[in-house]
Amino acid sequence: MKSKIKLARTAGILYLLIVIFGLIAQIFVRDHLVDYGNAHVTAKNILASEYWYRFGFISELLMLVCDVGVATILYILLNDTSKNLSLLSFAFRLTSITILSITALSHYAAISFLSNQDYLNAFNTDQLDAFALFSIKMHGVGYNICLLFFGIHLLLLGYLLYIAEIFPRYLGVLLFIGGICYILNSIVWFQFPLLVKYIYPAIIIPSAIGEWIFCIWLIVRGIKLSSNGNDS
Repeated sequence: MKSKIKLARTAGILYLLIVIFGLIAQIFVRDHLVDYGNAHVTAKNILASEYWYRFGFISELLMLVCDVGVATILYILLNDTSKNLSLLSFAFRLTSITILSITALSHYAAISFLSNQDYLNAFNTDQLDAFALFSIKMHGVGYNICLLFFGIHLLLLGYLLYIAEIFPRYLGVLLFIGGICYILNSIVWFQFPLLVKYIYPAIIIPSAIGEWIFCIWLIVRGIKLSSNGNDS
């Protein structure tokens, strides 16, 4: 049906916005301003680019808003394929969104520690700088927790796409592999932290490729047409 194609393309556009806002928040803001080994330099960079740092927080919030839209649309599109699995997939993605929404507070907390408010006078500058960097590092912890749930979502979504008639099977395979990579990344990050530098970011490249291809497919095609030319 044409309505399903439009709905799928809407999900694709929202998915693209998720990628854009996510890149802004992480790559262009946090990774650009934060020196994860030096609290003083990090504080100096954030204060020198306070509005840009705040925009990173706004970008993350917008990313989460778009993600709720994607989660809902995918549930609608795949509900006919398997009501129970699509609901379970939606639940894991929504859990991931909820965790990251709470985690976003740690991004904002850093600027709060550096705000020079009177109630912070009990701490010296070095301590406040350390608190700011610590809060940003806690953002990384929360992000890896959320990726575990998101990885399980991708496993379920990949299977649903594989058995659904409205999507090509290779999309399901790509997302299933991406889900495994996200899960392994989180497990290694928490259980074997010394190994992270050997696997990251290589381990999440398959995940990124799968999600990018899925995003492009949604925007360009929406859903697959049946052999008789009608929408599946």
